[in-house]
Amino acid sequence: MYQVSVEAHFDAAHYLRGYGGKCEALHGHRFKVVVTLKAGKLNQTGLAYDFVELKHHLGEVLARFDHTCLNEVPPFDRLNPSSENIAATIYGELKGRFPDGVTLSSVEVWESPQSGVTYSPD
Repeated sequence: MYQVSVEAHFDAAHYLRGYGGKCEALHGHRFKVVVTLKAGKLNQTGLAYDFVELKHHLGEVLARFDHTCLNEVPPFDRLNPSSENIAATIYGELKGRFPDGVTLSSVEVWESPQSGVTYSPD
């Protein structure tokens, strides 16, 4: 089994509704996002999946979040924009984009170098 990962980032503000602590106030992060695919075989070029294509798909998803207040961008206008919900949302937007034999394995969202979450459907 091969695993292919790419990393990207976006800058955004958010606040956590009902948190009861300082994160309930508007604040910002440079979110790091790591997407990992898995594939059981290589194509005729010797790739499990092209990094360039994976970066393109991820960039399309992240573009609508970059330099926004996430609380104003669907689905976070009604869903709390926690790192957990951000990771699951990105996963949902990416999962149908890959050919047979290539599976989206996980999405990681890091809101700081020390704090991140990983979402996978398993």
